[in-house]
Amino acid sequence: MVLAGVMLAGAALGAPRAEFGTQRPSTETRRMADWIVVTGDAQSKPFLLVDKRKARLYVFDAAGKLRGASPVLLGSARGDDTVPGIGERPLAQVLPHERTTPAGRFQSEIGRNLRGEDVLWVDYEAAVSMHRVLTTNPQERRLQRLATPRVDDNRISYGCINVPVAFFEKVLMPVSRGGAAPVVYVLPEVRPMREVFLRMPPYATALAQASNGAGRGGVATKPLP
Repeated sequence: MVLAGVMLAGAALGAPRAEFGTQRPSTETRRMADWIVVTGDAQSKPFLLVDKRKARLYVFDAAGKLRGASPVLLGSARGDDTVPGIGERPLAQVLPHERTTPAGRFQSEIGRNLRGEDVLWVDYEAAVSMHRVLTTNPQERRLQRLATPRVDDNRISYGCINVPVAFFEKVLMPVSRGGAAPVVYVLPEVRPMREVFLRMPPYATALAQASNGAGRGGVATKPLP
C-alpha cells in the first residue's frame, strides 16, 4: 500500500509523527495521522480523524499532538458516499440506506443549525456536521449508545457525527476556534483508503513531495441529522 510505504519511509528518516499519547488507535488510523503530519496535508491547521469502524473521534492540534479522543455516533447506514442533493431534503425524506457518514477529506467550518446551536460543519452541502449528541428522542437512547463499549450500536444518526456534550465543548470547539478551522478526515468503512484519499489532487501532490523527501464563514443554517 502506497500510504504505508510513505509512512515507513518517513519514520526511517526521523520525520515527525502524530502523538496519540495513551490512546491505542487502529493501524489505519495511526498510519493516516502519521501521514498527515509527515506530508503537512492539514496545512498547519488542527485536524480531526474519524474512525468509522471503531466509531471514534481523535482531535489533534496543528503540530499533530492529540488533544482528546471520544466515542461518537454516526450515520445508521454503512457506506462512504453521500447521495447528491441530500442536504436540501427534509429529514423525513432521507431513506434509511441514505443515512451515511461520508468518508474523505473536508475543510470544516463553524456555523449554526436551525436550533441556533453552534456546530462544526464537515460537509455543509450534504448537511453533515459534528454536534452535541441529540437527546430529543428518548427511544433512540443516544447517551446510552455512547456509553457502551460496543461499536455496532453507535450507528443511529442521519449522517451527522454526534459528540458527547462535554467533549464537544471542552475539546472540539476550543481547537476549532483557535485560529483556522480544522481539517476533518473521515476514514472509509467500505471503500479502500487509497481510493478515498490518494486519488484526490491535494493527496497526489503531497504524496509526490513526501516520496521525494519534501517534507464558509458566518452563520449557516441546516437541519440537524
